[in-house]
Amino acid sequence: MSRLKDQYKSEIVDAMTKKFGYKNIMEVPKIVKIVVNMGVGEAKENAKVLDSAVSDLETITGQKAVTTKAKKAVANFKIREGMPIGCKVTLRGEKMYEFLDRLVNLALPRVRDFHGVNANSFDGRGNYALGIKEQLIFPEIEYDKIDKVRGMDIIVVTTAKTDEEARELLRLFNMPFQK
Repeated sequence: MSRLKDQYKSEIVDAMTKKFGYKNIMEVPKIVKIVVNMGVGEAKENAKVLDSAVSDLETITGQKAVTTKAKKAVANFKIREGMPIGCKVTLRGEKMYEFLDRLVNLALPRVRDFHGVNANSFDGRGNYALGIKEQLIFPEIEYDKIDKVRGMDIIVVTTAKTDEEARELLRLFNMPFQK
């Protein structure tokens, strides 16, 4: 079992119960899943670009990526309905905690001029969205092997009812929020 999951079981549940006054242990919010999404706009001209984005995402997460297709045709972007334009991975369970641990302790400190992540990127229902400008911050990606620097979105889905509960939960998981 991962170190983060063990930590959640004891310290985090106690701290959350103390702060928010939960009567039942099942009321304590927990992380349900983490979705890592990479939009690849250049895929409309060159399909090989999407393959390299998928392989990067699979290397980072350790799980098979799914290609996402356009839902609507947009003439201005020269996109037709059903065209592959990105990829995503949904992490749950052990891999989710492992990825969160690597993100917080290895990847985010490698960002240039890093002052913490935005503490206001919650959606009002306790989910947190984080944008990353380059995949190079992950130690699994080798600088020489990539064809282009790409960004990605990381969404942490929790069972928290409010943003304040979710912020406290992620803070207890050592998420480095801006002061």
